[in-house]
Amino acid sequence: MKKVSLTIPPALPISWKPKPVSGAKSGSRVLPDGRIQYWIEHDLLRGVTPDMLVWWFKHLEGDIQYQGKTLNRYRVWHPEDHVHVSYERRLPDGSVGPGAAIRIVEYLGRNRKYLVNVVSPIEKLDVTGFIHNPRVFGWLPLARMEYEFTAVPGGTAYRNSLIIGWRGFSFRLLRPLVQRFIFDDRHGAAWIKHNIEEVGQFEAFLSELYAAENPKQSKVA
Repeated sequence: MKKVSLTIPPALPISWKPKPVSGAKSGSRVLPDGRIQYWIEHDLLRGVTPDMLVWWFKHLEGDIQYQGKTLNRYRVWHPEDHVHVSYERRLPDGSVGPGAAIRIVEYLGRNRKYLVNVVSPIEKLDVTGFIHNPRVFGWLPLARMEYEFTAVPGGTAYRNSLIIGWRGFSFRLLRPLVQRFIFDDRHGAAWIKHNIEEVGQFEAFLSELYAAENPKQSKVA
């Protein structure tokens, strides 16, 4: 795993209006197989198509022009919580898709207790959704991220799911310890808030960025 600074940087000096948690449906439950799921059904993502989302997750690195400044695009996506993203592993042709892996560093709510510092192999990335599987310490498969995209009039219906644990009797036994010491409901609530804010931020920049970097592609109607 590449060495990356874990220092919390100052929030980006830009104006933004994060969407409130109340603007989405969210919750948690224990799945039939014993894993813990935190889920979000976002408010309509206006002006953004599934094609734009797929392109975004394949082009997370680099800078963009935003509000008259040259800024890291990943940090624009969440100006307060995001620290670093890079592709730890690309496909043989240099592209990004299933088989590649992302390095992610962020602090949910800028809280040092809620550091995300993972390498996450990509399992799926297409217009129906995105699945990646964060590995703690670069190898421990403790979580699964599932995104669902559905094109609707005016934008995209966007659903997120964070699943903690693994299938099998061993996790059923360990779940109380995981919930107490590793990922409790306060941690889950911090993830839900963070995710609602970053997904809502797509409306502020993604359509314009996609048009600028893909001039032959059409925008959402």
